[in-house]
Order: sequence, then C-alpha cells, then structure tokens
Amino acid sequence: MSDTEQVTPPADTAPPARPKERSGLPGWAIQTLVTLSAIVLALVVGAVLIIIGDDQVKESSSYFFSAPADTVTAALSAVGEAYKALLLGAVGSWNAIAESLTQATPLICGGLGVSLAFRTGLFNIGAQGQLIIGAIFAAWIGFAWHLPPGIHLIIAIIAGIVGGAIWGGLVGLLKARTGAHEVIVTIMLNYVAIYLLQWLLTTHAFQRPGRSDPISPVVDGSAQYPQFAGNRLHLGFLISILAAVFVWWLLNRSTVGFELRAVGANPDASRTAGMSVGRAYTLAMLIAGALAGLAGTQQVLGTDLPLTDGVAASVGFDSITVALLGRGTPVGTVLAGLLFGALNAGGLQMQLQTQTALTLTTVLQAVIVLFVAAPALVRSIFRFLPKERGIGVVLAKGWNG
Repeated sequence: MSDTEQVTPPADTAPPARPKERSGLPGWAIQTLVTLSAIVLALVVGAVLIIIGDDQVKESSSYFFSAPADTVTAALSAVGEAYKALLLGAVGSWNAIAESLTQATPLICGGLGVSLAFRTGLFNIGAQGQLIIGAIFAAWIGFAWHLPPGIHLIIAIIAGIVGGAIWGGLVGLLKARTGAHEVIVTIMLNYVAIYLLQWLLTTHAFQRPGRSDPISPVVDGSAQYPQFAGNRLHLGFLISILAAVFVWWLLNRSTVGFELRAVGANPDASRTAGMSVGRAYTLAMLIAGALAGLAGTQQVLGTDLPLTDGVAASVGFDSITVALLGRGTPVGTVLAGLLFGALNAGGLQMQLQTQTALTLTTVLQAVIVLFVAAPALVRSIFRFLPKERGIGVVLAKGWNG
C-alpha cells in the first residue's frame, strides 16, 4: 500500500455525533423570552383575581347556568377595564409617563445597589436602611444648610451617597473582618435605620418648628432636584441612568469590577489568585450602599421634600425584587425598574377608575418574579421556549458569572 493511498473506513463506522445544540438563540434572548412569558403569566393570574373580586361578575355568576354569556361578558369587561386603566395610567399621556419614570427612579438606583452586591456573592437585604440613612444625611444638608443653588444640591447628593455608603460599608467590613452573615446584619441595620429616623424626627435638630408630628422642615429650593415640564419627574431620573452606566462600566470594563465578579464566582479561587476577598466584600457593600443612598436623595430631594418616617416607603425592599427581575445586570435592572414604576403609577389610576385594589400591582410584581425565578415552570407552560443550560440556576448562583 502506498503512502498516498487512503484507507476506507468500515461501512459500519460513522463519525462521532456532534452535540446537539439546545438553541440557536443567545442566552440573553432566551432570558428575555422567559421574562416576557413570566409577565404574561402574571397578567393571567391578575386577571383571575380581578374576576374573583368583581361585584358584577359575582352577581352574574349567581345565574350562570341560565345565562353563561353574562358571566363571561362581565369577566372580560372587568379584566379589560382594569388593564386598560393600568396601561393608560402608566403610559397613556406624557404626565402618566413622567409619573412612571418618577416611580422608577429610586427603584433603579436601589436595584443597582442590590445587583452589584449579588454579583460579588453578597445578598444585600439592607437597601431600605441604606436608603433611609442616605435620606437623613441629604435632608439635613437640604434644610439645615443654606447654600447657593447648584452647590447646595451637589453637597446634599454627596451627603446622601456618603450616608448610604457608610451604612453599607459597615456590613462589608463586618463580613470581611468577622465573617458576620450579610443577610442578618443588613436586616438588623434596616431596623436600626428605621428607628433612628423616628427618633431623629422628635429631636430639635430635625423636627419642624411648631409641629408635634414627626416631620422635618422642607428642604431648601436650592437643594431640590430640578423638575421637568411641571410634573414630579426630576433630574434624579437622568442620574439613575448615569448610575446604571457606571455600574455597567465598573463590572465589565474595570479591574475592580473583574475582581468583584471573580470573588462572587469563587472566593476561594480568587484568594488563591492573590485577590483580597475581604476588600472586595467591603468595597462592594460601600458602592451598593452609596447607590441606595443616592435613591434616598431622590426621595427626599426630588419627590417628598420634607423628611418623614415614611420617606423610604417600600422602595428598599422593592429594589430587591427589581434586582431579581433584572437578573443582576445594569440593563436588566433599569428595565425592571421602569416596569415596576409603570405598574406603580398605573395601579393608582386603575384603583381610581375601576376600584380595583392597588395591592393587585404588588401581586403582579411578586408573581412576575416568582415565575422568573422558576424558568422550568414557565417552559412547562410555554413549551415553545428554548432551553439553555444554566438558566435555571441563575438566581441560586447570585449572577456571579
């Protein structure tokens, strides 16, 4: 046999089979499909709750077997009117859009703080407390100091960021030095911040003169975020978008961000590679707290103006939900914040027009996150959704990829 003669393989021999691809779509596209499907399922669940609670449906269902069409018509009308009011209240006019963006503003910054900590392997449940401390610092600068316009606002914002960073950095420092679990520490610090605020509002330094209720003086006009077009939308929204750009750059384009993601993915391997895990934890919580503190400035310098014990509302806790829905990415967090802001703004209009309980929007938000956290369940309902390895464990791993 010559060297150039080719050997013919046996007829029953076949080349090794190539692994079958799960999907031709990139991972982000599949995640988007799962999220959109989760929103659809949440709307279906909401529709069921609307039907159950509607008086007209209850009345027509009493004679369902004699005239079933009446019940069906009443159910469709109830769902249609409620969701129409929700949509119009969210994006039906410029004022509605502005209110949706206003509602989304602190959620974006708070969600970014939670997401950044998640990417470092930390579960920051303390955005509420960090937001409150940031609001305290910013409000005090706003009403106790009297500075020229521009300078006053900048110093108040910086003060709020510093306040949130101190509260968040304390968690990171305790984690790094003592191994204290960040979930427990952040939950406890939430309570400390809440009761600290309530006490401060009874002191001479914070309580408005002539008032006995817990409320501070209104911050000076020079320390307030400039508003747009005569509605509640203010400059803080643009700052929240810039904050998202900063977090994206930090995580994806900087050496510090690489270390944070590496520690989040595998702290032991990062330590072996010479990275300081304790430093990463402290730095991540410092920045996360600063972002939540920025959200606090947007509340007290942009929408609420006087400091009260309800300044944070549920923004800090909702920020955790926003981060979950946004899958720990800056872009996803912005989109999730916009969605939740629209639901909050539209829910008010829905309640006014159709008497549908405002808590329905909270149910929708919770159900959306529930389905996003269980992509296998979503794919079992929408079987056309493609599969991708690892998408089902995103939440469990904390997005440390």
